[in-house]
Amino acid sequence: MAAPKEQQLPTLNLNMILDQVAKDKGIERDVLVDTLQNAIAQAAKKHFGPDRAIEAVYNEEKGVVEVFQTLTVVERVEIEDPIKSVNQISIEDAGKKGIEAEIGDELLFQIFYRPEDEEEARVQDERYGDILRLKTYRKSFGRIAAQTAKQVIIQRTRDAERENVFNDYKDRKGEIVSGIVLRFERGNIIVNLGRAEAVLPVREQTPRESYRAGDRVQAFVLDVLRESKGPQIILSRASPELVRKLFEMEVPEIAEGVVVIEAVAREPGGRTKIAVASRDNDVDPVGACVGMKGSRVQAVVQELRGEKIDIVPWDEDPARFVVNALQPAEVTRVLLDEQNKAMEIIVPDDQLSLAIGRRGQNVRLAAQLTGWKLDINSETRVKELREFAQRSLTAIGMPEATVELLYAHGFRSAKDFANASTEVLLQMPGITPENVERYLESARNQIGKDEEELARLDREREEARLAEARRHPSELTQAERLLRVRGISERNIEQMANAGYKTVEDIHNEPDVVKFGEATGLGVKKGKQVKAAVEHYLQEEARLKADLDAQRAAQGAAISPQAG
Repeated sequence: MAAPKEQQLPTLNLNMILDQVAKDKGIERDVLVDTLQNAIAQAAKKHFGPDRAIEAVYNEEKGVVEVFQTLTVVERVEIEDPIKSVNQISIEDAGKKGIEAEIGDELLFQIFYRPEDEEEARVQDERYGDILRLKTYRKSFGRIAAQTAKQVIIQRTRDAERENVFNDYKDRKGEIVSGIVLRFERGNIIVNLGRAEAVLPVREQTPRESYRAGDRVQAFVLDVLRESKGPQIILSRASPELVRKLFEMEVPEIAEGVVVIEAVAREPGGRTKIAVASRDNDVDPVGACVGMKGSRVQAVVQELRGEKIDIVPWDEDPARFVVNALQPAEVTRVLLDEQNKAMEIIVPDDQLSLAIGRRGQNVRLAAQLTGWKLDINSETRVKELREFAQRSLTAIGMPEATVELLYAHGFRSAKDFANASTEVLLQMPGITPENVERYLESARNQIGKDEEELARLDREREEARLAEARRHPSELTQAERLLRVRGISERNIEQMANAGYKTVEDIHNEPDVVKFGEATGLGVKKGKQVKAAVEHYLQEEARLKADLDAQRAAQGAAISPQAG
């Protein structure tokens, strides 16, 4: 009994697949067809021979890609050139096959490779087999064509998805997105945004924040890059622009353009300063950003995991802007150097540490916010510097009037004079070509003496500071104790005393911070800062008192045996 003939499955109709992929993935059907034709043509050339003039055409009616080879009619086939000969048919052979043609005509022969076309392939081989020489290649190409079609559609789908994701997110650069933490790769956080994955690099994370898989995270879209593996979406939690966008979300006046964020300075995880201005005289920009009972700014602070935020009014006058930026510190006066875009800020002695901030943070952020170089000195320090400058410049041998003029033009020591150009010095009254070299020589000799004096003054200042810091709390007046509290000035002491808060303990024992802020005129925000600073001061004072008491007890114990 004869073995049953192997049953061959019919070739899949691609129309439904193309329609579905085009619909689901948002790819133009024509683009899919064109990609499919090119891929099948390349596969056919690789299979049947790279030199064959092969093209692939999609048959919409059948839903298949048909493959054709073109033969050019010539006088004589150029057998010596295998590349040309495979695509040529002589006019004589064409006539023998019953083909009416002229030299130069192109004859199109379909390459039948599907199981359904088996009969056409057999007939073609019988009639044109000696010309086309395809018989041994046909059967295996059907499987290759099917695999190629599948791979092309899958790859084109992936490419289209990547392109769609890139197009979706390239316009979202500069926006805030929300996603779920998926995993961690070398410190980078991979975030699932829904249709795409994004990366939150280590450098764009804030020091105080930590995440676990499954946590929700809001971040600023810093960049969208087109990569070979797909678009790479770079997120940031450290960018100053994240703060700007969060305020836009929380403050309707900013979203509407009534209030404008003019500048943002940020140290991620620590503190941020923003400068705001209003385009409507009836709208207070700072109040709009703070919100009722601080609700708006607290929403931003909560999103930033407790990062402190200072909101200051912007001013087109640089000096006023810098004064605002240094809040909550009070400023006595400002000296501008517009040429170098620098300012010397003079503050009351008790405001110096507040103006500079912890580890210089306040002045650093104020400089970033305003774009000016800031040098902060206390009034006592400025007085010392002025006295030193007068001694140093007078020692050069110049008249008092010239010394005063030099000081007004920024000369603070003999070294400044010695480093100045002769052209600049000759513009000063009292300095002439006859005496300028003598003054310069004298200034150079004075530099060493000045350095010794400055070193001595620094030592004395540090010794005085340490001695003041180690004074026993029982020896301090209530005013001196209050002045040791960070953020409290002499003016604040007067304000608080008028409201009945005359001691550190009075402030500590007040449970209602809103009442404290309103009664003293400090405001709720400043009131909260003072209350927190008082708590910290009392803890430090208790530690200092315990240390000093222990030292005194030890000294007394050491003296007693000697006395005996």
